Amino acid sequence: MIRILLADDDPMVRRHLKAILGSSTEIEVVGEARDGAEAVEEVLRNQPDVVLMDLRMPGVDGITATREITALAAPPAVITLTTFDSDEHVLGALEAGAAGFLVKATPAEELLNLVKVAADGNVVMSPSAARRLIAQSSRGDERRDAARSRVATLAERECEVLACLGEGLTNPEIARRLFLSETTVRSYVSRLLVKLELTHRTQAALLAHQAGLLDEPG
Repeated sequence: MIRILLADDDPMVRRHLKAILGSSTEIEVVGEARDGAEAVEEVLRNQPDVVLMDLRMPGVDGITATREITALAAPPAVITLTTFDSDEHVLGALEAGAAGFLVKATPAEELLNLVKVAADGNVVMSPSAARRLIAQSSRGDERRDAARSRVATLAERECEVLACLGEGLTNPEIARRLFLSETTVRSYVSRLLVKLELTHRTQAALLAHQAGLLDEPG
């Protein structure tokens, strides 16, 4: 059973999400929060596996709450919720440790599947939406140049693994894509995080997008 916490200041949104999530026999909504401060308290109280976190809430916002939650000893996966996939606030949430982001209008079946993906420790990020996010960022050029400088130290295979993380692929999917064993993929991912001074896969995925590793050729 996947335990979910909903954090959104709009009761209608919480009710909508709860109805969708409640339709699955594999998911249980264990708590709700109206702002970031409540979200942190509810995480400590209910120990959910996944938090669906609105970014724009009164008082303590979603980015601040995400940073506090992901700093816990055994944090849940935090998925940020936004109205627009071009919302630059999402970048701040991903850098704060969110496992990915979803647009609130995500279809019900897709939402259920992506919650399960996040609960398994994988990245929840649409490559096309991520590219738009970074392209429209007011600091896009600065981020791109810094990211390209960081990945310039990587070997070709390491860049391939990093690009796969940017696509949100799981270790078994990366293994199949690159014809590697899952043990080898895990080793590559661990080394990448250390080499790039990153704390988790989502930051690696974000770096892959910022460096343009998933850009279409030409």
